[in-house]
Amino acid sequence: MYESNYSEVSEFVFLGLSSYRAVQHFLLALSTILYVSIVLGNLLVVFAVSFDPHLHTPMYFLLANLSFIDLCLSTVTVPKMISDLYSRHKTISFLGCILQIFVLHVLGGSEMLLLIDMAFDRYVAICKPLHYLTIMSPQICILLLSVAWMVGLLHSVAQLAFVVHLPFCGPNEIDSFYCDLPWFIKLACTDTYTLELMVTANSGFISMGTFFLLIISYIFILLSVWKCSSAGLSKALSTLSAHMFVVILFFGPCIFIYMWPFPTVPVDKFLAILDFMITPILNPAIYTLRNKDMMMAMKKLSSRLLILKKVS
Repeated sequence: MYESNYSEVSEFVFLGLSSYRAVQHFLLALSTILYVSIVLGNLLVVFAVSFDPHLHTPMYFLLANLSFIDLCLSTVTVPKMISDLYSRHKTISFLGCILQIFVLHVLGGSEMLLLIDMAFDRYVAICKPLHYLTIMSPQICILLLSVAWMVGLLHSVAQLAFVVHLPFCGPNEIDSFYCDLPWFIKLACTDTYTLELMVTANSGFISMGTFFLLIISYIFILLSVWKCSSAGLSKALSTLSAHMFVVILFFGPCIFIYMWPFPTVPVDKFLAILDFMITPILNPAIYTLRNKDMMMAMKKLSSRLLILKKVS
């Protein structure tokens, strides 16, 4: 009986962002522009860091990986949303929904740890500048990145292991533009109260705990700088303010979606747009427009691309 119920739902239907055609046309144009900007901006960061020897440092190594994860997060959801807005065929297969949830949580969990790695990197650079290159050696950077991806993988597998075999025998409409655990679980034909608590504990509390850990670490860095030199406080604050802004943008929607107990579908959709379309654009802008080395590397890369285009 369990298997028969499980096999009755073969696909899910997205209700999308709006049912009004005029609004859908506007969203189609806007999301296409934003996604192209996300791809170009983040790829530019990745290639600039990869090809410019002056940027082969721990900070830019971590930044390039942040851009890569942001690009992947958007690619998992936004192209599908654009396709749905264009074709009005807003469905996803059961396996496709599971795969989307899996990849989203791998990337989300990895980005949480990567932001912690970036905070640690700034702590060492600001508070222990003489030992920076020794502490943040290439081996340590690779280890930190590997741990981030491993934690993201374990985080995703730990959740899906409990929900992938839920029975689905009735409603198959998801009031969103992508698959995620809170909506997926609610469509199951069984009592999911325990599973919803598990998702809250896993995704919600991890998001909230990581967020507060990062904020505390930034405060600790600022206090350490202030004790050593009040003159360096403004510089440290300027550097960390960009990190704090990114952290708030990334963790705010995650905490609200997984921790807020009341149904707030319009708000959830807006917050999802922030995570998948706004934050991935702002990250390259925040970390590059205020950075002379990144700007120089991007100009060099752009010049090379123009020369190659002319030659071809």
